[in-house]
Amino acid sequence: MTGRTGILIANLGTPDGTDYWSMRRYLSEFLSDRRVVDMAPWKWQPLLQGVILTTRPSRSGANYRKIWDNERGGSPLKLITEDQTAALRARMQARFGDAVQVEYAMRYGKPPIRAVLRGMLAAGCERLLFFPLYPQYAGATTATANDQLFRALMREVAQPALRIVPAYYDHPLYIKALAASVGAALGERRPEVLVASYHGMPESYRAAGDPYYDQCIETSRLLSAALGLDEARLITSFQSRFGRAEWLKPYTVEEVARLAREGVRDIAVLAPGFAADCLETLEEINGEIREAFEAAGGARFAYIPALNDDPAHLDMLEGIVLENLQGWIS
Repeated sequence: MTGRTGILIANLGTPDGTDYWSMRRYLSEFLSDRRVVDMAPWKWQPLLQGVILTTRPSRSGANYRKIWDNERGGSPLKLITEDQTAALRARMQARFGDAVQVEYAMRYGKPPIRAVLRGMLAAGCERLLFFPLYPQYAGATTATANDQLFRALMREVAQPALRIVPAYYDHPLYIKALAASVGAALGERRPEVLVASYHGMPESYRAAGDPYYDQCIETSRLLSAALGLDEARLITSFQSRFGRAEWLKPYTVEEVARLAREGVRDIAVLAPGFAADCLETLEEINGEIREAFEAAGGARFAYIPALNDDPAHLDMLEGIVLENLQGWIS
């Protein structure tokens, strides 16, 4: 085949800085997405642009400042995604040379999907493998990233051949990497309960047919089997609830407090749905959720980092990419 093959990794996104206006721009784009907040714009936008974006940017900015990498100048999500991309690029170049180009883009914020896509097309990519870094499919994550890619492609005269990496919630390499991360983080420590905390979503989305909940449950089941834990030792819960609607339950912050009140003294929490550490893991799990456990009487709490740029995770990314490139390049 002639032409290059492009691999475009996509993650959620991040604000440019922790100041009010950077946070407001980011939150406005994120919370205006109908995949994220399924409410008619005429009803939602006055509330969002008025009350919510008047107060929330300052609170969110304060939380981001707790985790911001001032030395490298960015949020952990952005910097880790850059590291993942660089490592995958090196692996692909070692196999295929300049025939493959690897880049990353963000659904919200910078670099935007359209700009990165246009650069790859200009560089000669005639085939594109789009890889949303969400193990479990959800409309508010995988689908909206795909939507944005399709919008960008609609504006191109010459479109590339396109493949999209499917959800990999049950991929053996993913489960293997998760299990290895638990062992690496805990060593010989054996907590009484391991909590798998996934990002939440409104229960109404599940009722409408979103497969996210079922895929989270299956990931936990496979991880439990890989670690040799029974159902009582590994529990599934959901975090990051927003608004007043009922979300997927149990809520992690309430579940860890319940465990402590029932006498569980030692727990560890991992976030299988996050390919890179971010505000929801570093600040929410290791902050709010830890505090809820300790306030209810818990004694030992460990957060198991996301897979990030761990070698096992890079092996997984490479393996999944190679599976999806079959027939395009040899």
